[in-house]
Amino acid sequence: MPLTFAEDSPAAIPLHIIETAALAAWLEQQPKAVAEWVGLNGFTGKLGDALLVPAAEGGPVMALAGYGSAAKRARGRYALAAAAMKLPKGSYKIASGLPQNLLETECLGWLLTGYAFDRYKKTSGASAALVAPEAVDAARVEAIAAGEALLRDLVNTPTSDMGPDQLEAAARKLAETHGARFSAIVGDDLLEQNFPMIHAVGRASTTPPRLLEMTWGSAGPKLTLVGKGVCFDTGGLDLKPAASMLLMKKDMGGAANVLGLAHMIMALGLNLQLRVLIPAVENAVAGNAFRPGDILTSRKGLTVEVNNTDAEGRLVLADALALAAEDTPDLVISMATLTGAARVALGSDIAPYFTDDEGAASALAAAAGRVDDPVWRLPFFEPYETKIEPKIADLDNAPAGGFAGAITAALFLRRFAGETRYMHFDIYSWSSFNLPARPKGGCGQGIRALLEAMPELLPS
Repeated sequence: MPLTFAEDSPAAIPLHIIETAALAAWLEQQPKAVAEWVGLNGFTGKLGDALLVPAAEGGPVMALAGYGSAAKRARGRYALAAAAMKLPKGSYKIASGLPQNLLETECLGWLLTGYAFDRYKKTSGASAALVAPEAVDAARVEAIAAGEALLRDLVNTPTSDMGPDQLEAAARKLAETHGARFSAIVGDDLLEQNFPMIHAVGRASTTPPRLLEMTWGSAGPKLTLVGKGVCFDTGGLDLKPAASMLLMKKDMGGAANVLGLAHMIMALGLNLQLRVLIPAVENAVAGNAFRPGDILTSRKGLTVEVNNTDAEGRLVLADALALAAEDTPDLVISMATLTGAARVALGSDIAPYFTDDEGAASALAAAAGRVDDPVWRLPFFEPYETKIEPKIADLDNAPAGGFAGAITAALFLRRFAGETRYMHFDIYSWSSFNLPARPKGGCGQGIRALLEAMPELLPS
């Protein structure tokens, strides 16, 4: 089902969104037959309730969607989507009950109920279509939904069909869709053009490593997005246990998220100059794999001691960040499924991020609240800098001890971002359960908050 709004028509069924506490008062204003039908069908207005109310001649005269209470809604997201998933096929038009400040987010949630990953098995999302309310910017919501669907498809696709070459093809297709410029540096050419750490991490794979670059826009502030594109992570010679590999197809979730955000930016025609950099590799095991104890010399010239080949994401990001900084953009944002420490700290549903820019942090926090896309700031804690400084190289990719792993990884990356304004997101990019508008599988994190905050992050 396309994630777009339905055309308005007289056939659209009026939809009343009703909180549990408001149901009695609402019923008092309805004809007796309506009140009796609601009572007979046990509709109470709780979250996820959905009910069609028939007319005397048989067709639906209206639909009801339960909206629970503010306390219940605070425990999840996309409250209206829970009811939308239960409504039968048809076109619905909101008639009452949805607060103005929640319109865009709830409409987006409704559109996303139509998403289903059906590449390998015939399946479908919800079939109830929604007419865009007049107060909603329909094009904006549809662009966000399309960006989210794109990244979900990328993350959900197994590495057999989403290796570095297929990720390149997906990025190239996105560039062509929006008239953006695209290039790729592949294989041993990485060494010739000075991306030694991207090459080292990906050289053991049968699919060569690569650096993907997309640029769009010719005016406005410069924004560079850098996404970790590790299409599968075995852990390298520091091999992961089998159970830890089960979700490693999603280790390119950072790349998927920046591509989803890039689609939103380009589709909405934001006034900025966009650059997207994706180091796309597979961290595989072979005779030429990089080893624990190796010293790698980065693009920036800093040497890195490899104390764990399973801490490879920061290595490939480092070379890409060094390239990003050379262009002196107004803002660099990196996104990566980087550390288990971030999950331990904040769980899977909150996107941790790092920045030294207080204004950017304030703008992002406010934006995240407006669009219900939770993020939480973690510190670039200066005293931990010594943890990433080994004895025989400039930097250590995996400090011993395991404490503050998300922070030490972020500090490592900051060394390569130079003097640019920099934000780093350590995301999970996966929904572990079937939730309203977020089925089990790949999902976006932090990108709607970033899109919402963009006018404050990059003032024209």
